[in-house]
Amino acid sequence: MTFVHRLVSGFIFILVVTVGLLFWIAERSLRRDLEHEIGHDLEIEARLIREALPPDSVLWSATVRRLAAQTGHRITLITRDGRVVADSDFPPGPPPPIENHSGRPEVRAALAGQVGTSRRQSKSVGRPLLYLAIPGGPGVVRVAAELDQVNATVRRAQRAVAGAALLAILIGSVLALLTGRSVARPLTEIGSAAREIARGSVPRFPRSGLPDIDELVETMREMHEQLGHRFDQLRRERAETAALVESMIEGVVAADSRGHITTANSAARRILGYRFDEPLPEFAELFRVKGAREVVDQVMKGSAVQDREVEVADRTLLMNARPLPAGGAVLVLHDLTELRRLESMRRDFVANVSHELKTPLTSISGYAETLLSDTPDAETTKRFVGTIAGNARRMQRLVDDLLDLARLEAGRWQPEPEPIDVAAMCRETWSELGDGAPTSAIEFRIEIEKGTEKIVADPDAVRQILSNLLENSLRYTPPGGRITCRSARVENGIALSVADTGSGIVPEHLARIFERFYRSDPARSREQGGTGLGLAIVKHLVEAHGGRVSAESERGSGTTITCWFPNAPVTQRPA
Repeated sequence: MTFVHRLVSGFIFILVVTVGLLFWIAERSLRRDLEHEIGHDLEIEARLIREALPPDSVLWSATVRRLAAQTGHRITLITRDGRVVADSDFPPGPPPPIENHSGRPEVRAALAGQVGTSRRQSKSVGRPLLYLAIPGGPGVVRVAAELDQVNATVRRAQRAVAGAALLAILIGSVLALLTGRSVARPLTEIGSAAREIARGSVPRFPRSGLPDIDELVETMREMHEQLGHRFDQLRRERAETAALVESMIEGVVAADSRGHITTANSAARRILGYRFDEPLPEFAELFRVKGAREVVDQVMKGSAVQDREVEVADRTLLMNARPLPAGGAVLVLHDLTELRRLESMRRDFVANVSHELKTPLTSISGYAETLLSDTPDAETTKRFVGTIAGNARRMQRLVDDLLDLARLEAGRWQPEPEPIDVAAMCRETWSELGDGAPTSAIEFRIEIEKGTEKIVADPDAVRQILSNLLENSLRYTPPGGRITCRSARVENGIALSVADTGSGIVPEHLARIFERFYRSDPARSREQGGTGLGLAIVKHLVEAHGGRVSAESERGSGTTITCWFPNAPVTQRPA
Protein backbone atom coordinates (compact mmCIF):
# COMPACT_ATOMS: atom_id res chain seq x y z
CA MET A 1 0.00 0.00 0.00
CA THR A 2 1.33 3.40 -0.99
CA PHE A 3 1.82 6.31 1.36
CA VAL A 4 -1.17 8.18 -0.14
CA HIS A 5 -3.43 5.15 0.30
CA ARG A 6 -2.31 4.69 3.88
CA LEU A 7 -2.76 8.37 4.64
CA VAL A 8 -6.26 8.55 3.09
CA SER A 9 -7.32 5.23 4.64
CA GLY A 10 -6.13 6.32 8.05
CA PHE A 11 -7.82 9.68 7.74
CA ILE A 12 -11.12 8.09 6.64
CA PHE A 13 -10.93 5.57 9.47
CA ILE A 14 -10.39 8.34 12.02
CA LEU A 15 -13.21 10.36 10.44
CA VAL A 16 -15.63 7.40 10.51
CA VAL A 17 -14.78 6.58 14.12
CA THR A 18 -15.16 10.22 15.11
CA VAL A 19 -18.47 10.62 13.26
CA GLY A 20 -19.75 7.35 14.72
CA LEU A 21 -18.82 8.44 18.23
CA LEU A 22 -20.50 11.82 17.72
CA PHE A 23 -23.54 10.07 16.24
CA TRP A 24 -23.85 7.83 19.30
CA ILE A 25 -23.35 10.72 21.72
CA ALA A 26 -25.90 12.87 19.88
CA GLU A 27 -28.46 10.05 19.86
CA ARG A 28 -28.03 9.45 23.60
CA SER A 29 -28.19 13.15 24.38
CA LEU A 30 -31.24 13.73 22.21
CA ARG A 31 -33.06 10.73 23.70
CA ARG A 32 -32.19 11.85 27.21
CA ASP A 33 -33.41 15.40 26.58
CA LEU A 34 -36.64 14.22 24.97
CA GLU A 35 -37.36 11.78 27.79
CA HIS A 36 -36.61 14.49 30.35
CA GLU A 37 -39.00 16.88 28.61
CA ILE A 38 -41.73 14.18 28.44
CA GLY A 39 -41.12 13.38 32.09
CA HIS A 40 -41.57 17.04 33.02
CA ASP A 41 -44.85 17.16 31.11
CA LEU A 42 -45.99 13.90 32.74
CA GLU A 43 -45.26 15.32 36.17
CA ILE A 44 -47.46 18.36 35.42
CA GLU A 45 -50.21 16.09 34.11
CA ALA A 46 -49.94 13.84 37.16
CA ARG A 47 -50.37 16.80 39.51
CA LEU A 48 -53.38 18.03 37.52
CA ILE A 49 -54.91 14.53 37.53
CA ARG A 50 -54.37 14.28 41.29
CA GLU A 51 -56.28 17.53 41.75
CA ALA A 52 -59.02 16.48 39.28
CA LEU A 53 -59.86 13.16 40.97
CA PRO A 54 -63.38 13.17 42.53
CA PRO A 55 -63.76 12.21 46.16
CA ASP A 56 -65.93 9.21 45.23
CA SER A 57 -63.68 6.27 44.29
CA VAL A 58 -66.44 4.81 42.13
CA LEU A 59 -65.95 7.62 39.64
CA TRP A 60 -62.17 7.17 39.44
CA SER A 61 -62.20 4.71 36.51
CA ALA A 62 -64.41 6.95 34.36
CA THR A 63 -62.39 10.01 35.31
CA VAL A 64 -59.11 8.26 34.45
CA ARG A 65 -60.38 7.15 31.05
CA ARG A 66 -61.72 10.66 30.29
CA LEU A 67 -58.47 12.38 31.25
CA ALA A 68 -56.39 9.76 29.37
CA ALA A 69 -58.47 10.44 26.27
CA GLN A 70 -57.68 14.14 26.61
CA THR A 71 -53.92 13.79 27.28
CA GLY A 72 -53.28 10.67 25.21
CA HIS A 73 -51.29 9.13 28.08
CA ARG A 74 -51.99 6.08 30.21
CA ILE A 75 -53.17 6.86 33.73
CA THR A 76 -53.04 4.37 36.60
CA LEU A 77 -54.24 4.76 40.23
CA ILE A 78 -52.46 2.53 42.76
CA THR A 79 -53.19 2.03 46.44
CA ARG A 80 -50.51 2.14 49.09
CA ASP A 81 -50.44 -1.64 49.22
CA GLY A 82 -49.75 -1.85 45.46
CA ARG A 83 -53.17 -2.70 44.10
CA VAL A 84 -54.32 -1.11 40.84
CA VAL A 85 -57.77 0.44 41.41
CA ALA A 86 -58.07 2.24 38.06
CA ASP A 87 -56.25 2.12 34.70
CA SER A 88 -57.13 3.97 31.53
CA ASP A 89 -56.08 1.08 29.29
CA PHE A 90 -58.74 -1.28 30.68
CA PRO A 91 -62.49 -1.15 29.82
CA PRO A 92 -65.12 0.08 32.28
CA GLY A 93 -65.95 -2.17 35.17
CA PRO A 94 -63.84 -3.85 37.75
CA PRO A 95 -60.20 -4.14 36.58
CA PRO A 96 -58.91 -7.59 35.74
CA PRO A 97 -56.41 -9.29 38.03
CA ILE A 98 -53.17 -7.27 37.73
CA GLU A 99 -49.81 -7.95 39.32
CA ASN A 100 -49.17 -6.01 42.48
CA HIS A 101 -47.28 -2.78 41.65
CA SER A 102 -45.69 -2.16 45.00
CA GLY A 103 -42.37 -3.42 43.68
CA ARG A 104 -42.23 -1.02 40.75
CA PRO A 105 -39.42 1.54 41.17
CA GLU A 106 -41.56 4.59 40.37
CA VAL A 107 -44.27 3.34 42.80
CA ARG A 108 -41.77 2.82 45.58
CA ALA A 109 -40.40 6.34 45.06
CA ALA A 110 -43.92 7.84 45.09
CA LEU A 111 -44.87 5.91 48.27
CA ALA A 112 -41.76 7.40 49.80
CA GLY A 113 -43.09 10.90 49.01
CA GLN A 114 -40.92 11.56 45.95
CA VAL A 115 -41.47 11.79 42.20
CA GLY A 116 -40.60 8.40 40.69
CA THR A 117 -39.72 7.69 37.08
CA SER A 118 -38.94 4.50 35.18
CA ARG A 119 -38.47 3.45 31.55
CA ARG A 120 -39.37 -0.16 30.66
CA GLN A 121 -41.49 -2.56 28.66
CA SER A 122 -44.94 -2.72 30.12
CA LYS A 123 -45.98 -6.23 31.11
CA SER A 124 -49.62 -5.21 31.12
CA VAL A 125 -49.87 -3.66 27.65
CA GLY A 126 -46.69 -4.99 26.09
CA ARG A 127 -45.25 -1.60 24.91
CA PRO A 128 -42.21 0.47 26.03
CA LEU A 129 -43.42 3.21 28.32
CA LEU A 130 -42.01 6.05 30.37
CA TYR A 131 -43.62 5.96 33.84
CA LEU A 132 -43.91 8.87 36.30
CA ALA A 133 -45.57 8.49 39.72
CA ILE A 134 -46.39 10.99 42.47
CA PRO A 135 -48.09 10.49 45.82
CA GLY A 136 -51.83 11.27 45.76
CA GLY A 137 -55.33 9.83 45.23
CA PRO A 138 -55.66 6.37 46.71
CA GLY A 139 -51.90 6.32 47.25
CA VAL A 140 -50.08 6.82 43.97
CA VAL A 141 -51.04 8.61 40.76
CA ARG A 142 -49.00 7.26 37.83
CA VAL A 143 -48.91 8.60 34.28
CA ALA A 144 -47.21 6.66 31.43
CA ALA A 145 -46.33 7.92 27.97
CA GLU A 146 -45.37 5.73 25.03
CA LEU A 147 -41.82 6.24 23.69
CA ASP A 148 -42.67 5.59 20.03
CA GLN A 149 -42.73 9.35 19.45
CA VAL A 150 -39.30 9.66 21.08
CA ASN A 151 -37.96 6.84 18.95
CA ALA A 152 -39.43 8.41 15.81
CA THR A 153 -37.91 11.77 16.64
CA VAL A 154 -34.57 10.14 17.39
CA ARG A 155 -34.67 8.20 14.11
CA ARG A 156 -35.42 11.37 12.15
CA ALA A 157 -32.51 13.06 13.87
CA GLN A 158 -30.33 10.02 13.20
CA ARG A 159 -31.14 10.11 9.51
CA ALA A 160 -30.30 13.78 9.32
CA VAL A 161 -27.06 13.28 11.24
CA ALA A 162 -26.17 10.21 9.14
CA GLY A 163 -26.62 12.19 5.92
CA ALA A 164 -24.48 15.00 7.25
CA ALA A 165 -21.92 12.46 8.45
CA LEU A 166 -21.74 10.75 5.05
CA LEU A 167 -21.33 14.11 3.37
CA ALA A 168 -18.61 15.01 5.86
CA ILE A 169 -16.85 11.68 5.24
CA LEU A 170 -17.05 12.18 1.48
CA ILE A 171 -15.72 15.72 1.65
CA GLY A 172 -13.08 14.67 4.17
CA SER A 173 -11.98 11.79 1.95
CA VAL A 174 -11.55 14.10 -1.02
CA LEU A 175 -9.64 16.62 1.09
CA ALA A 176 -7.56 13.79 2.57
CA LEU A 177 -6.76 12.50 -0.93
CA LEU A 178 -5.71 15.96 -2.11
CA THR A 179 -3.72 16.59 1.04
CA GLY A 180 -2.14 13.15 0.84
CA ARG A 181 -1.09 13.71 -2.74
CA SER A 182 0.33 17.14 -1.96
CA VAL A 183 2.30 15.64 0.93
CA ALA A 184 3.22 12.43 -0.88
CA ARG A 185 4.45 14.15 -4.06
CA PRO A 186 7.56 15.68 -2.44
CA LEU A 187 8.10 12.46 -0.47
CA THR A 188 7.94 10.48 -3.73
CA GLU A 189 10.38 12.91 -5.31
CA ILE A 190 12.63 12.54 -2.28
CA GLY A 191 12.50 8.76 -2.79
CA SER A 192 13.43 9.23 -6.46
CA ALA A 193 16.30 11.50 -5.42
CA ALA A 194 17.50 8.84 -2.96
CA ARG A 195 17.43 6.20 -5.71
CA GLU A 196 19.40 8.52 -7.99
CA ILE A 197 21.96 8.95 -5.21
CA ALA A 198 22.17 5.16 -4.84
CA ARG A 199 22.75 4.80 -8.62
CA GLY A 200 25.42 7.49 -8.54
CA SER A 201 23.42 9.91 -10.74
CA VAL A 202 22.78 13.60 -10.11
CA PRO A 203 19.54 13.84 -8.03
CA ARG A 204 16.78 16.43 -8.36
CA PHE A 205 15.63 17.66 -4.95
CA PRO A 206 12.00 18.96 -4.72
CA ARG A 207 10.60 22.01 -2.94
CA SER A 208 7.24 21.33 -1.30
CA GLY A 209 6.59 24.50 0.68
CA LEU A 210 6.21 22.34 3.82
CA PRO A 211 8.85 23.35 6.39
CA ASP A 212 9.38 19.86 7.78
CA ILE A 213 9.75 18.25 4.35
CA ASP A 214 11.91 21.12 3.07
CA GLU A 215 14.16 20.61 6.08
CA LEU A 216 14.38 16.91 5.22
CA VAL A 217 15.23 17.81 1.61
CA GLU A 218 17.95 20.21 2.75
CA THR A 219 19.37 17.51 5.02
CA MET A 220 19.42 15.06 2.09
CA ARG A 221 21.14 17.65 -0.09
CA GLU A 222 23.87 18.15 2.51
CA MET A 223 24.16 14.37 2.92
CA HIS A 224 24.53 13.99 -0.86
CA GLU A 225 27.29 16.60 -0.96
CA GLN A 226 29.12 14.95 1.95
CA LEU A 227 28.73 11.52 0.36
CA GLY A 228 30.06 12.91 -2.92
CA HIS A 229 33.12 14.32 -1.17
CA ARG A 230 33.69 11.07 0.68
CA PHE A 231 33.22 8.96 -2.44
CA ASP A 232 35.66 11.19 -4.31
CA GLN A 233 38.15 10.78 -1.49
CA LEU A 234 37.60 7.00 -1.44
CA ARG A 235 38.02 6.84 -5.23
CA ARG A 236 41.24 8.83 -5.02
CA GLU A 237 42.56 6.65 -2.21
CA ARG A 238 41.51 3.52 -4.10
CA ALA A 239 43.18 4.78 -7.28
CA GLU A 240 46.33 5.66 -5.35
CA THR A 241 46.33 2.25 -3.69
CA ALA A 242 45.75 0.50 -7.02
CA ALA A 243 48.54 2.55 -8.64
CA LEU A 244 50.84 1.77 -5.72
CA VAL A 245 50.07 -1.95 -5.90
CA GLU A 246 50.39 -1.93 -9.69
CA SER A 247 53.76 -0.17 -9.56
CA MET A 248 55.24 -2.67 -7.11
CA ILE A 249 57.91 -4.97 -8.43
CA GLU A 250 56.59 -7.61 -6.06
CA GLY A 251 53.59 -9.60 -7.14
CA VAL A 252 50.48 -8.97 -5.03
CA VAL A 253 47.51 -11.37 -5.06
CA ALA A 254 44.44 -10.85 -2.85
CA ALA A 255 41.54 -13.27 -2.40
CA ASP A 256 38.22 -13.08 -0.53
CA SER A 257 36.94 -15.53 2.07
CA ARG A 258 35.53 -17.83 -0.65
CA GLY A 259 38.88 -18.09 -2.41
CA HIS A 260 38.02 -15.84 -5.38
CA ILE A 261 40.97 -13.70 -6.48
CA THR A 262 39.97 -10.03 -6.23
CA THR A 263 43.32 -8.34 -6.95
CA ALA A 264 46.38 -9.35 -8.95
CA ASN A 265 48.85 -6.73 -10.14
CA SER A 266 50.89 -6.92 -13.34
CA ALA A 267 53.96 -8.16 -11.50
CA ALA A 268 51.99 -11.12 -10.10
CA ARG A 269 50.64 -12.01 -13.56
CA ARG A 270 54.12 -11.77 -15.05
CA ILE A 271 55.63 -13.93 -12.30
CA LEU A 272 52.84 -16.52 -12.55
CA GLY A 273 52.79 -16.49 -16.34
CA TYR A 274 49.32 -15.02 -16.96
CA ARG A 275 48.44 -12.35 -19.50
CA PHE A 276 46.77 -9.11 -18.43
CA ASP A 277 43.39 -10.11 -19.88
CA GLU A 278 43.62 -13.78 -18.93
CA PRO A 279 41.27 -14.91 -16.13
CA LEU A 280 42.92 -16.28 -13.01
CA PRO A 281 41.86 -19.55 -11.35
CA GLU A 282 40.71 -19.86 -7.76
CA PHE A 283 43.24 -18.96 -5.08
CA ALA A 284 43.65 -22.57 -4.00
CA GLU A 285 44.34 -23.64 -7.61
CA LEU A 286 46.83 -20.88 -8.41
CA PHE A 287 49.89 -23.05 -7.73
CA ARG A 288 50.69 -26.66 -8.54
CA VAL A 289 53.90 -26.85 -6.52
CA LYS A 290 53.46 -28.44 -3.12
CA GLY A 291 55.36 -25.77 -1.18
CA ALA A 292 53.32 -22.92 -2.69
CA ARG A 293 50.01 -24.76 -2.13
CA GLU A 294 50.96 -25.26 1.52
CA VAL A 295 51.44 -21.50 1.85
CA VAL A 296 47.99 -20.84 0.34
CA ASP A 297 46.30 -23.47 2.54
CA GLN A 298 47.98 -22.14 5.66
CA VAL A 299 47.05 -18.49 5.08
CA MET A 300 43.43 -19.34 4.17
CA LYS A 301 43.18 -21.11 7.53
CA GLY A 302 44.16 -17.85 9.24
CA SER A 303 47.91 -18.32 9.80
CA ALA A 304 50.50 -15.87 8.48
CA VAL A 305 53.45 -17.08 6.42
CA GLN A 306 56.75 -15.21 6.55
CA ASP A 307 59.65 -15.43 4.06
CA ARG A 308 58.89 -18.86 2.58
CA GLU A 309 61.20 -19.52 -0.41
CA VAL A 310 59.62 -21.79 -3.02
CA GLU A 311 60.72 -23.04 -6.43
CA VAL A 312 57.88 -22.55 -8.93
CA ALA A 313 58.63 -23.78 -12.45
CA ASP A 314 61.92 -22.10 -13.38
CA ARG A 315 61.57 -19.28 -10.85
CA THR A 316 62.62 -18.84 -7.25
CA LEU A 317 59.89 -17.02 -5.29
CA LEU A 318 59.93 -15.56 -1.79
CA MET A 319 56.36 -15.78 -0.47
CA ASN A 320 54.80 -13.73 2.35
CA ALA A 321 51.11 -14.16 3.16
CA ARG A 322 48.75 -12.55 5.66
CA PRO A 323 45.07 -13.32 6.43
CA LEU A 324 42.66 -10.39 6.06
CA PRO A 325 40.42 -9.28 8.98
CA ALA A 326 37.20 -9.72 6.96
CA GLY A 327 38.25 -13.10 5.59
CA GLY A 328 40.47 -14.04 2.70
CA ALA A 329 44.19 -13.36 2.39
CA VAL A 330 46.84 -11.32 0.61
CA LEU A 331 49.93 -12.95 -0.89
CA VAL A 332 53.12 -11.09 -1.82
CA LEU A 333 55.51 -12.73 -4.30
CA HIS A 334 59.09 -11.54 -4.63
CA ASP A 335 60.89 -12.97 -7.64
CA LEU A 336 64.39 -13.97 -6.55
CA THR A 337 65.28 -15.62 -9.86
CA GLU A 338 67.41 -12.75 -11.16
CA LEU A 339 68.96 -12.22 -7.73
CA ARG A 340 69.92 -15.87 -7.49
CA ARG A 341 71.29 -15.72 -11.03
CA LEU A 342 73.35 -12.65 -10.18
CA GLU A 343 74.59 -14.35 -7.02
CA SER A 344 75.58 -17.33 -9.10
CA MET A 345 77.29 -15.04 -11.61
CA ARG A 346 79.09 -13.26 -8.77
CA ARG A 347 80.30 -16.56 -7.35
CA ASP A 348 81.38 -17.70 -10.82
CA PHE A 349 83.04 -14.34 -11.43
CA VAL A 350 85.00 -14.49 -8.19
CA ALA A 351 85.95 -18.09 -8.87
CA ASN A 352 87.00 -17.28 -12.46
CA VAL A 353 89.00 -14.20 -11.49
CA SER A 354 90.65 -16.14 -8.69
CA HIS A 355 91.45 -18.95 -11.08
CA GLU A 356 92.71 -16.59 -13.79
CA LEU A 357 94.97 -14.79 -11.31
CA LYS A 358 96.11 -17.90 -9.53
CA THR A 359 97.94 -19.39 -12.54
CA PRO A 360 100.18 -16.38 -13.38
CA LEU A 361 100.67 -15.59 -9.69
CA THR A 362 101.80 -19.14 -9.05
CA SER A 363 104.17 -18.95 -12.00
CA ILE A 364 105.55 -15.56 -10.92
CA SER A 365 105.93 -16.72 -7.31
CA GLY A 366 107.70 -19.96 -8.34
CA TYR A 367 110.17 -18.33 -10.72
CA ALA A 368 110.84 -15.46 -8.29
CA GLU A 369 111.55 -17.87 -5.40
CA THR A 370 113.87 -19.81 -7.67
CA LEU A 371 115.79 -16.66 -8.56
CA LEU A 372 116.00 -15.71 -4.88
CA SER A 373 117.13 -19.10 -3.62
CA ASP A 374 119.48 -20.09 -6.46
CA THR A 375 122.00 -18.31 -8.67
CA PRO A 376 121.18 -19.59 -12.16
CA ASP A 377 123.26 -18.68 -15.17
CA ALA A 378 122.46 -15.57 -17.21
CA GLU A 379 120.45 -17.39 -19.86
CA THR A 380 118.29 -19.16 -17.31
CA THR A 381 117.81 -15.94 -15.37
CA LYS A 382 116.75 -14.13 -18.54
CA ARG A 383 114.27 -16.89 -19.35
CA PHE A 384 112.83 -16.83 -15.80
CA VAL A 385 112.50 -13.05 -15.84
CA GLY A 386 110.81 -13.23 -19.25
CA THR A 387 108.29 -15.73 -17.88
CA ILE A 388 107.62 -13.50 -14.89
CA ALA A 389 107.15 -10.48 -17.16
CA GLY A 390 104.82 -12.44 -19.47
CA ASN A 391 102.62 -13.54 -16.59
CA ALA A 392 102.60 -10.01 -15.22
CA ARG A 393 101.44 -8.72 -18.61
CA ARG A 394 98.77 -11.41 -18.64
CA MET A 395 97.56 -10.24 -15.23
CA GLN A 396 97.67 -6.64 -16.45
CA ARG A 397 95.52 -7.51 -19.47
CA LEU A 398 93.04 -9.29 -17.19
CA VAL A 399 92.82 -6.30 -14.85
CA ASP A 400 92.48 -3.88 -17.80
CA ASP A 401 89.71 -5.99 -19.32
CA LEU A 402 87.92 -6.19 -15.98
CA LEU A 403 88.09 -2.41 -15.58
CA ASP A 404 86.84 -1.87 -19.14
CA LEU A 405 83.99 -4.31 -18.63
CA ALA A 406 83.01 -2.75 -15.29
CA ARG A 407 82.97 0.72 -16.85
CA LEU A 408 80.83 -0.47 -19.76
CA GLU A 409 78.36 -2.36 -17.58
CA ALA A 410 78.01 0.63 -15.26
CA GLY A 411 77.21 2.91 -18.22
CA ARG A 412 80.03 5.31 -17.37
CA TRP A 413 81.40 5.13 -20.92
CA GLN A 414 79.70 6.85 -23.87
CA PRO A 415 80.78 6.51 -27.48
CA GLU A 416 81.95 9.56 -29.41
CA PRO A 417 80.95 8.62 -32.98
CA GLU A 418 82.76 9.86 -36.04
CA PRO A 419 83.22 8.52 -39.60
CA ILE A 420 85.69 5.62 -39.74
CA ASP A 421 87.32 4.05 -42.79
CA VAL A 422 86.46 0.40 -42.28
CA ALA A 423 89.22 -1.06 -44.50
CA ALA A 424 91.93 1.14 -42.96
CA MET A 425 90.80 0.26 -39.42
CA CYS A 426 90.85 -3.48 -40.21
CA ARG A 427 94.36 -3.28 -41.74
CA GLU A 428 95.67 -1.19 -38.84
CA THR A 429 94.31 -3.58 -36.21
CA TRP A 430 95.67 -6.63 -38.06
CA SER A 431 99.10 -5.09 -38.34
CA GLU A 432 99.15 -4.39 -34.59
CA LEU A 433 98.43 -8.06 -33.91
CA GLY A 434 101.34 -9.06 -36.17
CA ASP A 435 103.89 -7.79 -33.67
CA GLY A 436 103.41 -10.70 -31.33
CA ALA A 437 101.43 -13.31 -33.24
CA PRO A 438 102.15 -15.64 -36.16
CA THR A 439 100.01 -13.69 -38.64
CA SER A 440 102.24 -14.60 -41.59
CA ALA A 441 100.81 -18.13 -41.71
CA ILE A 442 97.22 -16.86 -41.89
CA GLU A 443 95.54 -15.37 -44.96
CA PHE A 444 93.84 -12.05 -44.10
CA ARG A 445 91.13 -10.59 -46.34
CA ILE A 446 89.04 -7.41 -46.28
CA GLU A 447 85.67 -7.42 -48.13
CA ILE A 448 83.85 -4.07 -48.21
CA GLU A 449 80.39 -3.87 -49.77
CA LYS A 450 79.71 -0.78 -51.87
CA GLY A 451 78.22 1.98 -49.75
CA THR A 452 79.67 0.63 -46.48
CA GLU A 453 83.21 1.99 -46.83
CA LYS A 454 82.70 4.21 -43.78
CA ILE A 455 80.94 3.56 -40.50
CA VAL A 456 79.91 6.17 -37.89
CA ALA A 457 81.13 4.91 -34.52
CA ASP A 458 83.65 5.53 -31.77
CA PRO A 459 87.14 4.82 -33.27
CA ASP A 460 88.66 3.46 -30.03
CA ALA A 461 85.65 1.21 -29.52
CA VAL A 462 85.80 -0.15 -33.08
CA ARG A 463 89.55 -0.71 -32.74
CA GLN A 464 89.04 -2.65 -29.49
CA ILE A 465 86.17 -4.66 -31.05
CA LEU A 466 88.25 -5.63 -34.09
CA SER A 467 91.29 -6.35 -31.89
CA ASN A 468 89.34 -8.78 -29.68
CA LEU A 469 87.61 -10.48 -32.61
CA LEU A 470 90.78 -10.82 -34.71
CA GLU A 471 92.77 -12.00 -31.72
CA ASN A 472 90.15 -14.70 -31.00
CA SER A 473 90.08 -15.78 -34.66
CA LEU A 474 93.88 -15.82 -34.80
CA ARG A 475 93.97 -17.89 -31.62
CA TYR A 476 91.69 -20.63 -33.01
CA THR A 477 92.67 -20.57 -36.70
CA PRO A 478 95.44 -23.04 -37.65
CA PRO A 479 98.32 -22.09 -40.02
CA GLY A 480 97.14 -21.91 -43.61
CA GLY A 481 93.68 -20.75 -42.51
CA ARG A 482 91.86 -17.58 -43.49
CA ILE A 483 90.42 -14.61 -41.52
CA THR A 484 88.09 -12.19 -43.30
CA CYS A 485 86.81 -8.75 -42.26
CA ARG A 486 83.55 -7.82 -43.98
CA SER A 487 81.15 -4.89 -44.00
CA ALA A 488 77.65 -5.07 -45.49
CA ARG A 489 74.40 -3.12 -45.48
CA VAL A 490 71.87 -4.84 -43.18
CA GLU A 491 68.50 -3.27 -42.40
CA ASN A 492 69.07 0.38 -41.34
CA GLY A 493 72.71 -0.05 -40.47
CA ILE A 494 76.03 -1.62 -41.29
CA ALA A 495 77.09 -5.09 -40.20
CA LEU A 496 80.82 -5.45 -39.46
CA SER A 497 81.85 -9.10 -39.17
CA VAL A 498 85.00 -11.16 -38.63
CA ALA A 499 84.94 -14.69 -40.07
CA ASP A 500 87.60 -17.40 -39.74
CA THR A 501 88.17 -20.96 -40.87
CA GLY A 502 89.20 -22.16 -37.45
CA SER A 503 88.00 -25.00 -35.25
CA GLY A 504 84.51 -23.53 -34.72
CA ILE A 505 82.21 -23.81 -31.72
CA VAL A 506 79.72 -26.54 -30.88
CA PRO A 507 76.04 -25.40 -30.70
CA GLU A 508 75.72 -25.89 -26.92
CA HIS A 509 78.52 -23.35 -26.32
CA LEU A 510 77.53 -20.87 -29.01
CA ALA A 511 74.75 -19.15 -26.98
CA ARG A 512 77.10 -18.43 -24.05
CA ILE A 513 80.29 -17.21 -25.69
CA PHE A 514 79.46 -13.57 -24.83
CA GLU A 515 79.37 -14.30 -21.09
CA ARG A 516 82.29 -13.27 -18.94
CA PHE A 517 85.03 -15.91 -18.55
CA TYR A 518 83.08 -18.39 -20.66
CA ARG A 519 85.31 -20.52 -22.91
CA SER A 520 84.32 -23.22 -25.32
CA ASP A 521 87.83 -24.71 -24.92
CA PRO A 522 89.16 -23.49 -21.52
CA ALA A 523 92.49 -25.34 -21.59
CA ARG A 524 93.48 -24.06 -25.03
CA SER A 525 92.43 -20.50 -24.24
CA ARG A 526 94.54 -20.31 -21.12
CA GLU A 527 97.50 -21.80 -22.91
CA GLN A 528 97.26 -19.02 -25.50
CA GLY A 529 96.78 -16.29 -22.92
CA GLY A 530 93.11 -15.40 -23.33
CA THR A 531 91.29 -13.69 -20.43
CA GLY A 532 87.78 -14.90 -21.32
CA LEU A 533 86.46 -11.31 -21.31
CA GLY A 534 87.03 -10.23 -24.92
CA LEU A 535 83.64 -11.17 -26.37
CA ALA A 536 81.79 -9.78 -23.32
CA ILE A 537 83.56 -6.44 -23.91
CA VAL A 538 82.70 -6.59 -27.61
CA LYS A 539 79.02 -7.14 -26.78
CA HIS A 540 78.86 -4.14 -24.40
CA LEU A 541 80.74 -1.85 -26.81
CA VAL A 542 78.39 -2.65 -29.68
CA GLU A 543 75.28 -2.28 -27.50
CA ALA A 544 76.58 1.08 -26.27
CA HIS A 545 76.25 2.24 -29.90
CA GLY A 546 72.65 0.96 -29.99
CA GLY A 547 73.67 -2.10 -32.00
CA ARG A 548 73.68 -5.82 -31.45
CA VAL A 549 76.10 -8.71 -31.77
CA SER A 550 75.57 -12.29 -32.99
CA ALA A 551 77.62 -15.42 -33.68
CA GLU A 552 77.41 -18.21 -36.25
CA SER A 553 79.61 -21.30 -36.11
CA GLU A 554 79.88 -24.99 -36.81
CA ARG A 555 82.39 -27.35 -35.36
CA GLY A 556 85.34 -27.61 -37.76
CA SER A 557 83.95 -24.99 -40.19
CA GLY A 558 85.01 -21.76 -38.49
CA THR A 559 83.19 -18.95 -36.71
CA THR A 560 81.64 -15.64 -37.79
CA ILE A 561 81.02 -12.84 -35.28
CA THR A 562 78.80 -10.03 -36.62
CA CYS A 563 78.47 -6.58 -35.05
CA TRP A 564 75.57 -4.47 -36.35
CA PHE A 565 75.76 -0.68 -35.98
CA PRO A 566 72.71 1.50 -36.68
CA ASN A 567 72.94 4.45 -39.04
CA ALA A 568 72.10 6.81 -36.15
CA PRO A 569 74.11 5.65 -33.14
CA VAL A 570 72.39 5.72 -29.74
CA THR A 571 74.12 7.67 -26.99
CA GLN A 572 73.68 6.23 -23.52
CA ARG A 573 73.54 8.28 -20.37
CA PRO A 574 76.16 7.67 -17.76
CA ALA A 575 74.98 5.74 -14.73
